[in-house]
Amino acid sequence: MRKQVLIGLSGVALLLLLRNLYVMFVDLPDEVQQGPIFRIIFFHVPVAWTALLCALFAAGSSVTYLVTKNLKYDAFAVAVTEVGLAFGAANLVSGMIWGRQIWGIWWAWDPRLTSMLICELLYAGYLMLRSAIDDPTQRARIAAVLSIFAFFDVPIVVFSIKWWRTQHPQPVVWGGGKMEPSYYNMLFANWFPILLLAVVMIAIRMRQERIHREVEALRRYAHEF
Repeated sequence: MRKQVLIGLSGVALLLLLRNLYVMFVDLPDEVQQGPIFRIIFFHVPVAWTALLCALFAAGSSVTYLVTKNLKYDAFAVAVTEVGLAFGAANLVSGMIWGRQIWGIWWAWDPRLTSMLICELLYAGYLMLRSAIDDPTQRARIAAVLSIFAFFDVPIVVFSIKWWRTQHPQPVVWGGGKMEPSYYNMLFANWFPILLLAVVMIAIRMRQERIHREVEALRRYAHEF
C-alpha cells in the first residue's frame, strides 16, 4: 500500500511539473531585462526553500533524538539531510547557470552563494562523519550535534542578502524584490510538486535506512557467536 502511495505521489508531482513547464514556456512572457533565462527562478528558488526546510527538519529531529534517544529520529534526520543536500546542490548548480548568463561568470564569492556553499559542505561533512562511525548510538549522538551546529548556517544563508552588500537580487517573497503576479504565482505553483518529490525521496530513504539498520543489527548479532 505504501509503495502505491509513493508511486501515486510521484506521478502527481511529475504531471504538475510537466503542466508547469508548459505554462512557463508557453503562457508566461520573457522577463523584460533577463529574457528567457529568468524562468530558471521557478526551480532555483523552490529547490532552495526545500533544501533549507529539510535542514530545519533535520535539526529538529536531531534535537528530538538527543532528548528521547530514539533512533527513529536519527533515521529521519539522515534521510532528510541527504534529500536536502541534493536539493541544495540543485540550487547551487541552477544559480551558477543563471549567474553565467546574467553576471557573465559561473561563480562569485557573494555572501549568499558562499554561505550556501558552506551549508552544503557542512551537511556533506555530516554524512561523511556518519559513515566513519560504526556504533549506531555513538554515531547518532555525534551526528545530531553536528546537524544542530550546521543549522546555524541556515539563518546566515537566509539573511545574508540583508546583512551584507551582495550581487544576489533581493528576495522576491519578503522585502526588497519585486515580481509580476503571474511569475509570483508560478513560483509557489512549482514549489508544490518539488515538495512532493522531496517527501517521496525522504520516504524512500527512510525505508532504506530501516533496512540498513536491520542488516547492521543482524551483523552484530552474528559476530557475537
